[in-house]
Amino acid sequence: MHEAGNLLFQVHDLVGKEVTPGVTTKHLNEIAQDAILKFGARPAFLGYHGFPATINASINEVIVHGIPGARKLVAGDIISIDIGLIYKGFVADSARTYPVGEISIKARKLLEVTDAALWAGIRACKAYGRLGDVSNAIQRTVEKAGFSVVREFVGHGVGRKMHEEPQVPNWGNAGKGAVLKPGLTIAIEPMVTIGKTKVTVLDDGWTAITDDRSLSAQIEHTVAITPNGPRVLTLPKGMPYGPIYKPQELTAV
Repeated sequence: MHEAGNLLFQVHDLVGKEVTPGVTTKHLNEIAQDAILKFGARPAFLGYHGFPATINASINEVIVHGIPGARKLVAGDIISIDIGLIYKGFVADSARTYPVGEISIKARKLLEVTDAALWAGIRACKAYGRLGDVSNAIQRTVEKAGFSVVREFVGHGVGRKMHEEPQVPNWGNAGKGAVLKPGLTIAIEPMVTIGKTKVTVLDDGWTAITDDRSLSAQIEHTVAITPNGPRVLTLPKGMPYGPIYKPQELTAV
């Protein structure tokens, strides 16, 4: 799974370099699909329950499952890109949310908080702890910042299949839920909104947006529970763990 995760990290890097004003989400999808195939892997999302693309490309108020197409990114957008691949029979799943050019102060804060919530959840992945510890750490981080966690979608177990047990909610009570046994591998994916959490799914049957059209972000890693702490499988070995989005790294307007 770490081999698959390392490949997926490289795919994200290739796609991320293309996130600029004027680029279409279809182009981003093509970059991801070409890279996955060149690595000898295959897309995990394409055809999954009928999903028509390799990536989820979710812009601004789109929470998840945005379908790539002719829409062009514009400065001030944020875009969540969720990608999965299958390599040697194992799945890797991760997501990043990117700023497009200069973004607002509130959008910048959303990215920072979503990233911080993910890492709070990862730090709570202690062997023989409880799943609720992870969920609660995410929820507390988000709500302390005045934002909201989306409740219609959750993280999940992942391994030989895209979605396995257990579900990994982004809210919950510490000390509750399934025991985090060594060897368990889960996808932790906070989905955070600036506004309210009610969700509307568009007529395409996939694209989920915030009902109040407030901005939403999603950031995700695949994580293994080990006796020595969490192992992030969608980061290369030796890479320092921690948040990507820090205040000095994003331009605000």
